[in-house]
Amino acid sequence: MPADIVVPELGESIVDARVAKWLKKEGDRVAAGDPLVELETDKIDVEVGAPQAGVLSRIDRREGTDVKIGEVLGVVEAGGATGPAPVAQGFSPAPAESTLDVAGAPSAEAGLKSGAPPAATPEGATRATPSARKLARQHQVNLGSVAGSGDGGRVTRRDVESAIEAGLKSGATTTPLGATTAEGRREERVRMSRRRLTIARRLVEAQHTAAMLTTFNEVDMSGVMQLRERRKQAFKERYGVNIGIASFFVKASVGALKDFPRLNAELQGEEMILKHYYDVGVAVGAAEGLVVPVLRNTDRMSFPEIEIAIREFARKANDGTLTLEDLRGGTFTVTNGGVFGSLLSTPILNPPQVGILGLHKIEERPIAIGGQILVRPMMYLALSYDHRIVDGAEAVRFLVRIKELVEDPAALLLEV
Repeated sequence: MPADIVVPELGESIVDARVAKWLKKEGDRVAAGDPLVELETDKIDVEVGAPQAGVLSRIDRREGTDVKIGEVLGVVEAGGATGPAPVAQGFSPAPAESTLDVAGAPSAEAGLKSGAPPAATPEGATRATPSARKLARQHQVNLGSVAGSGDGGRVTRRDVESAIEAGLKSGATTTPLGATTAEGRREERVRMSRRRLTIARRLVEAQHTAAMLTTFNEVDMSGVMQLRERRKQAFKERYGVNIGIASFFVKASVGALKDFPRLNAELQGEEMILKHYYDVGVAVGAAEGLVVPVLRNTDRMSFPEIEIAIREFARKANDGTLTLEDLRGGTFTVTNGGVFGSLLSTPILNPPQVGILGLHKIEERPIAIGGQILVRPMMYLALSYDHRIVDGAEAVRFLVRIKELVEDPAALLLEV
């Protein structure tokens, strides 16, 4: 009996997707739950599994086609198919790197595709995240020869990157698919993903719809650095994670938001929605573009809980297990370009939020203190805000409050 392959519910506010890659061909035998097709959405990539065991008899929506929830992608005819154990159907976001000083997960050893057939699992039967499959196709890496470090041995993007790096070190070469070369002048045409297109649209919308301004200040990180140095060993032994700078700025943001509640609001028509809870998003630079996992009720979280939660976001990103719930909502955002070496930038708002705090590189600089020139670890801060709701003086005072709290960690503990 035939069973339709249907575009599943994709989560809050997502109504359509793009067919990125069919993992099986018409006529292929499949087991129930086998991943059949990858879909790109605005937020995450999705694998759609086989509704039953049988044969993929028909593909109705070809690669590159835009589809909506409930549309039929193809048909599986029931039959005596055999194959690997069923694979749970679920969301599979691209691995990402946290911008809030979190170390990435370790990479797995892997190998590049060779001319001979691999002596490993056939590529079509390999469990892998959509982003891992995409990168493997671009660099002609055989997924069947890549050891997976994700849950249940699933191959992640990080694993494929390790395979590529290992191949380059051994002298092998890879050429991304779609590249053209003429007299040594190589060009590559790459279609933008749904997520990249959506990010581009939302960033332009943010600049067109909000009266966005940015105010700057600088913070002396001496107190935070000294506290981290004194407590890092005991903190690591007790909680199993390092104490970074993320928790200080998340907590400082909560303290400042309590004092200046319009930075924790959104604009709906002619009304301001003032939110009396504090869900702080932490910007993450993913392979397909920026995503912002959200820490819920940060006013109730301790420093260790914040650090552990951010580390968990990084792990889930590397494993390809971030969910839509991880990305939903948020009342304020913190982003740290300093981990990439940025000295100063103007972050763009994450609508419908009206405030975003940008952190930057900590750099020793001479500053005047009490008539003396001293060298201190300094960081520039940037606050972008929607001037329709937030006055300039209010934004400046908000940023000054964050500076005061971070420069005096003891006060930070007392205030929040």
